[in-house]
Order: sequence, then structure tokens, then C-alpha cells
Amino acid sequence: PSTFAFDLARPRTIVLRRHSSRTNLVARDARTISRNSHPQHRTKKMKVAAALALSAAMATAFAPSAVPLARRSPTSLFAVTTAQIKELREATGAGMMDCKKVLTEFDGDVEAAAEELRKKGLAKADKKASRIAAEGKIATAKVGGRSVLVEVNCETDFVAKDDSFSKFADQAAAAAAGLEGEDVESLMASSVDGSSLEDVRAGLVSKIGENIQVRRVAARGNDDTVTGAYVHMQRIGVLVEIEGGTPELCTDVAMHVAAMNPPYATKEDVPAEDVEKEREFLTAQVADSGKPEDIIKKMVEGRLNKFLSENCLVSQQYVKTNDRTVGKLLEENGAKMIGFTRIEVGEGIEKKQDDFAAEVAAMAGGN
Repeated sequence: PSTFAFDLARPRTIVLRRHSSRTNLVARDARTISRNSHPQHRTKKMKVAAALALSAAMATAFAPSAVPLARRSPTSLFAVTTAQIKELREATGAGMMDCKKVLTEFDGDVEAAAEELRKKGLAKADKKASRIAAEGKIATAKVGGRSVLVEVNCETDFVAKDDSFSKFADQAAAAAAGLEGEDVESLMASSVDGSSLEDVRAGLVSKIGENIQVRRVAARGNDDTVTGAYVHMQRIGVLVEIEGGTPELCTDVAMHVAAMNPPYATKEDVPAEDVEKEREFLTAQVADSGKPEDIIKKMVEGRLNKFLSENCLVSQQYVKTNDRTVGKLLEENGAKMIGFTRIEVGEGIEKKQDDFAAEVAAMAGGN
């Protein structure tokens, strides 16, 4: 019988044949080996024999075994599945590796793992609470005749555009519309998808890594009035409340308020002390004009009326058409102004200003 093997040193097939009780090596592309007993010939035979032995050993070593190899058992007692990681991520919003780690710690118990991640999220939220959050979003919602604005702050405008952050702001506004009053503490204790809004906020802080705060709530209207809202670029929010008219009319007026930012709705809303202060200021301006006192008084009243017209919403020219006042627009639609509320993201919050040049100069001076 013939057997085949491969010479590792030279890629050619070697055939073994048994003939006359002697083993001859025949190479398909080799020379016929001489049969004399020259020492050089014996050396060649020894090399060939060693190559054959090596080839046989390798063939045996790499041959497939009839007995299947036993699989190594995992080092951990519990293997976390992809489905469990996905379920925990959807429930908590945590990162994949964090979910896998805590699931391994709790032997795949999703509820226990979610509770642990919530605790870690609360700890992270407490650490970040002192950081300045002056960016964010204003969200709006409406239930019946009640419209609300909710300002939710974060640290950077990048996070303010994040989908998870926007969803949380919308959830906060929807919850606020269903409550009475404008108390933030009551809002944070309200239930959202089976958890308190505060727990949802803490989980979002853990996921995003920034300080996130619900700063304030503004609300207007009831079942007897008409309200509407307008939010400009997620940063300026306006509520308008009127008697009569339609929500669409409120929205049109709210757009005007967002653009012009009037201090007051009507002349009756201007505090008496503000009117008197402006009157004294105008009187001082014309006191040295040399005109009679009655003329000066008329000049002051005329300028005061102009001041009130420029600073009261109903007296301003409606910016959308610029052909009538806001008061005239309301009158044409059978409506009367009650009031408005305007808020802007981050107003009143002192932002940290980084002076890069000063930092470089300080570093240079230290060297």
C-alpha cells in the first residue's frame, strides 16, 4: 500500500512503495536515488527518513479526532443575554457596558439592576447639582383652557438639542399642565410613566452627564378664558390670555410679544410708581426750556402717553402686518386682552465667563 505526505522543506509529493523488502523513495520531480553504499548516500537516506517521520507525526497531530472536544465552561456562573441588556437600557437609558456590569452583579435580575442604576444615577445627580445650568429648553403644553410653559436647564446648548433632553422637557410640560399652580416641587413629585419626574430627571443626569434642572413653571388660563402659546427656537416662550377670540389669535399675539418684548400688556398694568417716576424724569428734561408751566405740563403728559404706548402691548403696532395696533387686532376679533407671560432660557442666571487669555497669562507667569 502507498501513503502520501508533504515535505515541509520542499513542496512536493513523496510516494512510499514497498518493493523487494526494501523501501525506495521516489520523488515525482526528483532524481533516482543511487543504490551504492557511499557515505553521502547514507546521509541522504537518514535525512529522508527523518523527513518521513516528521511528516507522519504532523499528519497524526493534525488529523481530526473521532472524540469531540469538550467546550470550556464560562468563568461566570451567569451569562447575561443581549435581550436583558436591551431591556435594561430601554428602562433606564444607561450605557450598554454599565447595564451588562450591573446585570452580571445581580445574576440577570433586571428589576434589581434597574434599582441599582437608579441609585447610582441619584448619586451622580447630587454631585452635578452645584454646576451652573444656564442653557436648556422651554416646552409648552395645554389642558383645557390652561396653558403652561416649563423651563428646563442644562449646562451646554449641545445637550439642549439632545432628543432625550427634549423628551424630558416635554414630559415636564405635560405633567405641569395637569397640575394646579406653578410650584416646581409639586411638579417634580408628580408621576411620569410609573416614576416620579425627579427620578426621571436623575436618570437623565446619569445618562447624559450634565446638571439638569427644572427651573420654573409659568401658567395662564382656565375654562372661562382663551389661551395660546408660542415658543421661539426653544429659548423664548410666551403665553397669552384673552377674553373671547381663538387660540390661534393668542398664538399670533404671542409671536408679537416674543419679538417686541413689551414690559406691560395694557396701561392699567403699569405700576403707579413707575408712571410717576417717568413723569418726574420727563419734567426734569423740559424744566429749563423757559416755557410756561401749563405748556410744560402738556409736553410732559404727551411724552408720557408716548412712553406708555411704546411699552404697552395693546398700543404697539402689530409686527405681522404693521397696519394696526394689537389692541385694534383684538377688537376686530371680538377679544379683549387679559395678560401675557414671557420667559427666556437662562435669564437671571449668572454664567461663568472663561477668560482664556488670562489663564494663559497666569500659566506663563507661573513658569
